[in-house]
Amino acid sequence: MGFQNILFEIKDSVATITINRPPYNVLDIKTMKEINEAIENAKTERGLKALLFTAAGDKAFSSGVDVRDHTPDKMDEMIEVFHRIFRLLSTFDVPTLAGVKGMALGGGCELVAFCDLVIASEKATFGQPEIKVGVYPSMAVAWLHRIIGAKKAYELLLTGDTISASEAERIGLINQVVPHGEFDNAVEAFLGRLRDKSSTVLKWAKTAIRYGLGVDFERGLQSSEIIYKHGLMRTEDANEGLSAFLEKRQPVWKEK
Repeated sequence: MGFQNILFEIKDSVATITINRPPYNVLDIKTMKEINEAIENAKTERGLKALLFTAAGDKAFSSGVDVRDHTPDKMDEMIEVFHRIFRLLSTFDVPTLAGVKGMALGGGCELVAFCDLVIASEKATFGQPEIKVGVYPSMAVAWLHRIIGAKKAYELLLTGDTISASEAERIGLINQVVPHGEFDNAVEAFLGRLRDKSSTVLKWAKTAIRYGLGVDFERGLQSSEIIYKHGLMRTEDANEGLSAFLEKRQPVWKEK
């Protein structure tokens, strides 16, 4: 397991995936492939009680998927690799936890939202700013409304606004906000609440919760992919938004 952009460790019944591309921990295709490989490795580990996602540095959990990988020539591979993270996690029987110190934006926010449990520093921020560059977050549109409700999902997805950790906790996006200086200890304490449980019972309980929610995530994700690839990305404004971001200028929308 020779990873370059992530760190992967299994210790004391917890598998930890650390995004290791500070300061912004951008998710490019290579990084996402490594995350997928790490998740697949964790799936084979017996006695695992949690899968923890963290990130290097304090500035960002992740500022999202690399905009350069959204362009038409890379779009298909990007979506396949990015969505594979969530397809793997959707069948992952072990509880998943995200520890967020800084900004979690775009694909970073989507990863956080898909974890079962989330602990955040008081300095953390969250948002789906994709609409500002002419696209939409393909996974979030299939998932976000299921955990925070339709009204707040519409607001975050259509405005691209960034919210504070306290607001994220209030709307149910995350579980707990802790003082920044106590973050590491708080994450470890939360993991301790899982470590003292039976790994077998945790798996069955999570499976039952997933079925109880009645979430047909795969169907929603497939619909989002089709609309993204064959609708959104054939518009002039989607390509203008991406080009403007990469060229560091304001987009000039053509409304078509």
